[in-house]
Amino acid sequence: MITLYVPRDTTAVSLGADDVAIALARAAEAKGIDLHIVRNGSRGLFWLEPLVEVETDQGRVAYGPVMPEDVPALLDAGLLAGLLEGAADHPLHLGLTEEIPYLKHQQRLTFARAGITDPVSIDDYRAHGGFKGLEVALAKTQQQIVDDIKTSGLRGRGGAAFPAGIKWQTVLDANPKTPNSRYSGQKFIVCNADEGDSGTFADRLVMEADPYMLIEGMAIAGLAVGAETGYIYLRSEYPLAQVVLNDAIARAEAAGYLGDNILSSGKAFHLEARLGAGAYICGEETSLLDSLEGKRGQVRVKPPLPALKGAFGQPTVVNNVLTLAAVPFILAEGGKAYADYGMGRSRGTLPFQLTGNLERGGVVELAFGITLRELLYDYGGGSASGRPIRAVQVGGPLGAYMPESQWDTPLDYEAYADIGAVVGHGGIVVFDDTVDMLEQARFAMEFCAVESCGKCTPCRIGSTRGVEVIDRIRLNENRDANLTLLHDLCDTLEYGSLCAMGGMTPNPVRSALHYFPDDFARTTASLTTEER
Repeated sequence: MITLYVPRDTTAVSLGADDVAIALARAAEAKGIDLHIVRNGSRGLFWLEPLVEVETDQGRVAYGPVMPEDVPALLDAGLLAGLLEGAADHPLHLGLTEEIPYLKHQQRLTFARAGITDPVSIDDYRAHGGFKGLEVALAKTQQQIVDDIKTSGLRGRGGAAFPAGIKWQTVLDANPKTPNSRYSGQKFIVCNADEGDSGTFADRLVMEADPYMLIEGMAIAGLAVGAETGYIYLRSEYPLAQVVLNDAIARAEAAGYLGDNILSSGKAFHLEARLGAGAYICGEETSLLDSLEGKRGQVRVKPPLPALKGAFGQPTVVNNVLTLAAVPFILAEGGKAYADYGMGRSRGTLPFQLTGNLERGGVVELAFGITLRELLYDYGGGSASGRPIRAVQVGGPLGAYMPESQWDTPLDYEAYADIGAVVGHGGIVVFDDTVDMLEQARFAMEFCAVESCGKCTPCRIGSTRGVEVIDRIRLNENRDANLTLLHDLCDTLEYGSLCAMGGMTPNPVRSALHYFPDDFARTTASLTTEER
């Protein structure tokens, strides 16, 4: 029997992977070929999707991007010959998958299994080291597990980059007794899977390509802090991830990796995926908790911290997908093994997500310390338009726009903070030299105005006024006075907002003003009719 791999994740499916799998199955049946098609997750090489891989004695051989109409010619060229040289002369032939430079030079810890296994096969997951971390955790005390996370240097893979071990320690030490509460005595693990930042998709790919890794990480977190219930707060725009997660959770329960008696240890952990409210602000942890409880997603005043008073008023670990997905490796291999990657206080790896005007978009997992320039050209291949890259936004819609002069700064939380930028979730959006940075600054203010929960005045009103002020600058109305007013508005947003939604909106605006001032100096007369 010949085994083929055709991805089933959202990106591959959107590019025709389902149709390719059907075409392959029908063609093989017509030719009387015994073919087994595994619907794996994507390798994250999105410019090559749909990527078809053939199992051979030498390893998997890749072809891509494959369209349904390519199937007959590929079969005639020897795609299913089961040999490395099969269809080698075909223009879609890529050679051994693991030798593709984009993939070969990565340091995959979190995405080690992505694209290799059937996402919902527990046997596949175990065969590639899955649940080893959970088994190690079951043999340790709670404090030992937390100490492993501290040793690893793992920090939250979001905007704040808060040390995960300190957060877990706080929840472990917290008293969960709350008078007159049905949840008294409980603690919770909440996974923030409301991946709303522009240019980010690594969380989705984890859930669609390797869901048991997230399940295992959450179970270990539950063991560490004494929580028996976990929730995955899933972005509503991820229907395929929801299907995969629910299937994987059910299988994990049936196999004893979740439930009342994990691996006959007498310890319990129950897990449920809940759909989000479709609002960007629900990616903020306290707004997420309100939404999880069935309320309108609004930011809570801190303190108290969610670690002390989180879901249903109880001590709660809130981490995002990439943070929890790093946990199984740390427990299986030890905290030091994870800390051996990275630089400074930024330890381990981060899956950088390359999007925008780039020739080769996808996931690139590397240790902290690589530069943006290396990612843009060594992996991304430069702009898709062929024009010079002018600006890069790192860290989502609230991240700064970075000019070329900053592209050699090591990707490190502290190094980026020193230049007024953020690493955030690792999303990287690229713009070529046709971009209007005044329009990008306006978009940042407009985005805040649309997505604000409305609880605090600086964010709710300041962002709306910001759009109006930028529009007046564009029309050359009292330009100098309005530029001063725009800076003042940014100060008000930064220092007066309740959460990072308003507090970080000045990042893209200020960076556009500072590094691309010419775009704010253009008069209406200099614009084309279309630009006006």
